[in-house]
Amino acid sequence: MPEILIRHGEWVVVCDGAKALVLENAGGTKSPNLKTREVHEQKDLPTHVLGTDAPGRVMSSVGAVRSAVEQTDWHEQAERAFLEQLVARLDAAVTSGEAKSLILVAPPKALGMIRQAYTPAVRAVVRAEIDKDYVKLPVDQIEKHLAA
Repeated sequence: MPEILIRHGEWVVVCDGAKALVLENAGGTKSPNLKTREVHEQKDLPTHVLGTDAPGRVMSSVGAVRSAVEQTDWHEQAERAFLEQLVARLDAAVTSGEAKSLILVAPPKALGMIRQAYTPAVRAVVRAEIDKDYVKLPVDQIEKHLAA
């Protein structure tokens, strides 16, 4: 991981598909001091609550052949919706001037989903993306990993 200096006042968003920590650096670039601004969590609902559709069947246009259709991944849809809501919150913070620069830390799958949801305003202020899963760590451990 290339060395990334976290500037004073910069937001560090540590997330996955179900939880997001919005941290702000109250320290300097040499000794970051991340403080929690916001915590966003999505309840991990069982699949039967997220969706009840059975996999679909399709009749072939020629003959009497039937084929199964891939089942919807309800958890992936819920993760995508959660990350889209997070980006909407970040967009509001950027356009209001509350956040001027962002560093995103997320596992690769979540990073791919969140990139697709970026608004032009958010894309303009994302200074770095780090593909690590730190969301379950305490803030002081996140700080140590990012400063290392």
